[in-house]
Amino acid sequence: MMIQTPRGVEDILPHQISKYQWIEKKASSLFHLYGYEEIRIPTFENAELFLRSVGKETDVGKQMYIFKDKKGRNLSLRPEATASVARAYIQHRLYEKPGDWRVYYIGPMFRYERPQAGRLREFRQIGVEVLGEAAPQLDVEVIEMVCQFFKRLGLANFNVQLNSIGCKKCRPDYEKRLKEYFKRNISSLCPVCQKRYEYNVLRILDCKKESCQKVVEKAPFLKDHLCEDCKIHFEKVKMGLEDMGIKFNLDPYLVRGLDYYTRTTFEITIPSLGAQNAICGGGRYDGLVKELGGPYTPGIGFSIGVERLLIALEKDEMNFFPKNSPGVYVITLDKKSQKMGYYLVNLLRSKGIKTWMSFSGDNLSSQLRLANRKGVCWAIIIGEEEVNKEILILKDMESGKQREIEWRRLEEFSQNLNFQLKRSRDCD
Repeated sequence: MMIQTPRGVEDILPHQISKYQWIEKKASSLFHLYGYEEIRIPTFENAELFLRSVGKETDVGKQMYIFKDKKGRNLSLRPEATASVARAYIQHRLYEKPGDWRVYYIGPMFRYERPQAGRLREFRQIGVEVLGEAAPQLDVEVIEMVCQFFKRLGLANFNVQLNSIGCKKCRPDYEKRLKEYFKRNISSLCPVCQKRYEYNVLRILDCKKESCQKVVEKAPFLKDHLCEDCKIHFEKVKMGLEDMGIKFNLDPYLVRGLDYYTRTTFEITIPSLGAQNAICGGGRYDGLVKELGGPYTPGIGFSIGVERLLIALEKDEMNFFPKNSPGVYVITLDKKSQKMGYYLVNLLRSKGIKTWMSFSGDNLSSQLRLANRKGVCWAIIIGEEEVNKEILILKDMESGKQREIEWRRLEEFSQNLNFQLKRSRDCD
């Protein structure tokens, strides 16, 4: 019986990986401009880290991959990255250094949920975190940066959804009022939201089911219960976004799905994706570091779902993704020419030219077919006659035209070829 991948995970094959690499390079390039440095966090952590941060009863908490190691310790594959970044910040005592700490990450996360388009059980996220700065202007810069990222990818049709969910000072009173309201309508809520009523009543506001949305429509608004500090903070965020020319929609029901969020929350949505239209979410989490055993430290960040982003890019039907870089295929026809082929491929690769060499020993026609499958621009043919004449044959794979190149001019030829390949865009 053939062994296949478990449900909810998939291979990313070589012809697909260039899309991921392109997005990742765009992200790291932009984030560096804003002063962020890359962090690489463990794939698994002590399960308690995530249970304390995201909340045991949240959807994410229930979807964690928890397992015991050989000594019986509870570990978990990371379901998200913010808690791990906060843990690293505490463990390495980075709070002792002046200024804020800015990092970005790129990597897989793991949640046991129903696989669907754009969300698997192993999925990839790109995200940033800033620890040590409470100013609302930072919230604006973080949102502006992610908008710049999507624009650099070529996405224009996206929306910024914005809300404030208050702080520990003002939210308890709102949650009390919300509970009183939902208690009177508990029978109209879906089974999931009836459970949320007990452990995180705010999450009911985010439910997409029609029965719950009808109840939510008449629920008290959080904005009417913000304390003065949270109101001032949110007003400055809105003003800052307006000053930056960033359009946004106020969404009073945007609460995000994790327990650690405070004040500013936001999402980036793509209308073309339908019901599952969020490709980025984030917000403030000013109490998380203290919750995990460190000093009180303000924080803000976001994460982008790469698979869902890829779907959005492909739905726009625009040629965002670069084609594989064109290359050269070296064909040798006997042992003597193969020795010259080794020299040639080393020379071309030293010039930064992607180069293949056939080791099949097949005839010229068969090797040309192989070169064509590789999608190369040029094939270089070396046989006994070429070796004796100290030349090589350069074949244009698109036009079929051939010309001779003298061995003594190989250095000049390789430099010119590199220039031509860089300019070529239609070879792949």
